[in-house]
Amino acid sequence: MSLEAFLHNLHFDIEKASPPDWEVDWDDAPLTYKIYRDLPVFPLSLEVPLTLEGGNGPTKLDLEGIGHFLWYAYGLTQVSQVPRSSESEDLMQSFRRFPPSGGGLYPSELYVYLKMEEVPAGVYHYDAAHHRLVLLREGDFDSYVTKALGETFDMTSCFGTVFVSTMFWKNFYKYNNFSYRLQGLDAGVLIGQLLEVAKRFGIASGVCFQFLDRAINHLLGLSKEEESTYAVIPLSAEPAFWCTDESYSDGHVTSTELCRELTGIQPEHYVRSKRIREFPMLTKMNEASMIESTQSFRPIDPKNGAECEGHVVTLPIVKRLSHDLAAVCRKRFSPEMDFALGKVSQLQLAALLQEATASFSYRNDLDGTNENNEHRVSLYVCLYNVEDIQDGAYHYDSTTHSLRQIQSGDHRLQLQYGMSLDIMNFQQVPICIHVVGDQDHSKKQLGYRGYRIQQMEAGMLVQKLLIAASALGMNGHPLLGFDVNMCDELYKIGGGPQGKTSLIQVPIGHYRNRPWLKGSLHC
Repeated sequence: MSLEAFLHNLHFDIEKASPPDWEVDWDDAPLTYKIYRDLPVFPLSLEVPLTLEGGNGPTKLDLEGIGHFLWYAYGLTQVSQVPRSSESEDLMQSFRRFPPSGGGLYPSELYVYLKMEEVPAGVYHYDAAHHRLVLLREGDFDSYVTKALGETFDMTSCFGTVFVSTMFWKNFYKYNNFSYRLQGLDAGVLIGQLLEVAKRFGIASGVCFQFLDRAINHLLGLSKEEESTYAVIPLSAEPAFWCTDESYSDGHVTSTELCRELTGIQPEHYVRSKRIREFPMLTKMNEASMIESTQSFRPIDPKNGAECEGHVVTLPIVKRLSHDLAAVCRKRFSPEMDFALGKVSQLQLAALLQEATASFSYRNDLDGTNENNEHRVSLYVCLYNVEDIQDGAYHYDSTTHSLRQIQSGDHRLQLQYGMSLDIMNFQQVPICIHVVGDQDHSKKQLGYRGYRIQQMEAGMLVQKLLIAASALGMNGHPLLGFDVNMCDELYKIGGGPQGKTSLIQVPIGHYRNRPWLKGSLHC
């Protein structure tokens, strides 16, 4: 199968993306977290703060603070038990984290390059299972990382750098090739959570989507056949650490040149699966998405979408939400049959859409000198039973804080028929949001890496939506099992390579408490 056909099926024809006879070997499932063996470990404080109501300005964190930051970003926060089925008495137990993950499998891993007094300078893996740091490689790697990122910022002003990777097998064992789409979204949701937590700790941050993959994987000791870095997030106490010059370094660097500067490492780790199957399309896509030289780095400007014709609803001006992120994360879960139809006020809808898009603005290596006022992904929404707004399909314009009607009417039944699995009742859902992006996913400028970046940005925006919904007393459930073509027709956004397409669907609304046993994992 060609890469073009693979991505097309992954998005528009899911059934063709994976073999029809795929059987999941549940007994040989991998762990949802990576465990290294026989390496130096540094335990992190278990006394995490119970509230996160905003930072007091940029501050250099100590080891205790880094531990709190990593725990709120990706630590094991909850153990839950739910019935396997309505007829079964067996309970299914799982460990949860604050950001959601497809199937609760958490294919992403976190690594961090730290420079602080309490631990040796070097590269660490965040061991979520034991809430500790595992030292992979000791040393000062400022110059190495700076060159691998195209000198887009001053590494000497950063006290840490987070690397978000994907372990392919962790969700391929269940979803087969469809896991490739999930992995980008999962990484994006995690990045969205990392950036939100960084704000609460007063940390200046940004996201590098463009870097020398082989060089960064070499630094971390990752095998490209098993795991690969998806994003790099520098952390600093200095708000101005990020370069705003669009031009990259005059001296272009290649992965081959950079890898020669460091000896390779192959640290041993435990997966649990006894039989790991091959996933050739994932490794082929990962190979095709890699950047070999900093000369290939490009800024990407958002495209202006076609103007929608239709009635405009100007939403009320609302203040940005002020909330305790810790409490909001504890309340967040993904309802299925737990949605309960309730009235949504125009103020609630306005706050939801405004907060999600406003908090989505972030520094990155794609925008150049722009402050990301226009985004590469946007929001379309189907509404029902929202106060003083006619039922229908709308496009949300974040620059004017308004809705432009595309089609009137109640579209809940249409959305229900578009689901591949009946895991929820759309009759109980007042808001269904679709994150939309360009069909060509910047392929001309970024090649196949553009698809991965688009999925990550969609995931980041989804996490902002989920946090805002939880802060407003609602919840949302990100879904990929929906008819993309039907949704694109509903919003009238398709039509060739210049068109747009629905990337992910997020029903949002009020909910009933789920029948489960759960307990928090913190002191």
